[in-house]
Amino acid sequence: MRQLRTLTAAFGLLLASLAPVLAVAPDEVLKDPVLEGRARELSAHLRCMVCQNQSIDDSDAPLAKDLRILVRERLVAGDSDEEVVDYLVSRYGEFVLLKPRFAWHTAILWFAPLVALIGGLVGLFLAIRKRSAKTAEGVREVPLTEEEEERLIKLLDKSGS
Repeated sequence: MRQLRTLTAAFGLLLASLAPVLAVAPDEVLKDPVLEGRARELSAHLRCMVCQNQSIDDSDAPLAKDLRILVRERLVAGDSDEEVVDYLVSRYGEFVLLKPRFAWHTAILWFAPLVALIGGLVGLFLAIRKRSAKTAEGVREVPLTEEEEERLIKLLDKSGS
């Protein structure tokens, strides 16, 4: 029996080490599992304004904790997921979203990588084309002048004798 408990504890520790590390404190967790699931889903897509490349779900920063609590308060108050996100965007700006919304004022964020890729491919194509044109130009046969032909004949006669 003792071995079974030890094995179960070891298995539990293994599972706990495989789970993602979240900064959510036990006192923040909502009693309603459905609301808590929604809160976790929303928190995973909201940026910590201090850490900037972490979600508020992953961050230990005090502001991230405040945002997690705010998300949960809004959900308990009956707000939809969109209303919670809209509230946070109105308060903190679009930067609070880890994945910015697609709109005209964020179009550069969405299209800049595509434009850079296309520009790079066009530049590469033009560079290869220019290089092959230079290579082909260097191989092109140019007729010898009369002076060069006479000199070549003299050189060949000297080497053949």
